[in-house]
Amino acid sequence: MIDAACYSMLDRLCPMHVVLTSEGRIRHAGPTTLKVCGDDVLGACFLSIFEIKRPREITSLSSLLETAGRKLNLQFRAPPHRSLKGVLMPGPAPEETIVNLSFGISIVDAVQEYNLTAADFAPTDLTVEMLYLVEAKSAAMDASRQLNQRLQRARVEAEQQALTDTLTGLANRRGMDQSLTRLLSSGENFSIMHLDLDLFKGINDTFGHAAGDFVLKHVAKIMQSEVRVIDLVSRVGGDEFVILLAKSPDRAILEDIAERIIKRVRQPVKFEGNICKVSASAGVSFSFARSAPADADELLSEADTALYAAKYAGRGQVKFFEPSMRDVVQIATTSASR
Repeated sequence: MIDAACYSMLDRLCPMHVVLTSEGRIRHAGPTTLKVCGDDVLGACFLSIFEIKRPREITSLSSLLETAGRKLNLQFRAPPHRSLKGVLMPGPAPEETIVNLSFGISIVDAVQEYNLTAADFAPTDLTVEMLYLVEAKSAAMDASRQLNQRLQRARVEAEQQALTDTLTGLANRRGMDQSLTRLLSSGENFSIMHLDLDLFKGINDTFGHAAGDFVLKHVAKIMQSEVRVIDLVSRVGGDEFVILLAKSPDRAILEDIAERIIKRVRQPVKFEGNICKVSASAGVSFSFARSAPADADELLSEADTALYAAKYAGRGQVKFFEPSMRDVVQIATTSASR
């Protein structure tokens, strides 16, 4: 029988091994074998724990002993039936046999499944080197994945910032243009409502730009609260706003939306003890009910013309575009330039 010193040497040199008795039972197991199989393996029949896949016809200890020095392909009989490599050699004691085992190419899966570390392998085992490579690759892939996720988030945030008005949080001109292009491409009916604050310059001149910014943010909240989730509210200039109303509701509903916004904007707001008063005018154009498809510039121009007509008619109201408005706007702008 192998003495304790020999067992200790085997445990160090080949930590995944078993020592068999003359009856084919496992008398001793290396530390890695015990970690993988558990202490119950001691005393068990080797062939009840391991199935020999190659060479074939290994069903008894005598036939197993005939494979001495040859490579064995084995697998655990218990799930998950992990595959193994092995080699059998007679032990120093006549009645004992030593079988050294390894996981072969399935080592990566085994390491994860059994929580193996470098200490579970012989110091000279190339598996240790491979473990370092696997860990390095895993760490590199994890770092790469995290970097890609950060870059993706940064890209999304940058794109979002590029389409967002920093003061109000609404879409900016670029964001509005993109949404308008998508609406035109979809072929669905929609409306454009162009709003402008009346007498806004007086807020900045009287109370300062901080007050003006406060009023703009207040107006932005009003507009967002009066439209649907599918609609887009954008700030396209200093005190200019454009609302894109998808799946356009009928004229009466659009008029009601505009009048609610105008009514709420007209209500005075307090800023640092000062009362700020503005009003709003609105112009509306439609993408439908026309002889030929309109483009973005034409629709925006029509909404702008209707807005100017609302201001010319006394401000604080909404107008729907009509071709005759172009003449009114032309006369008004000509008179203003003289």
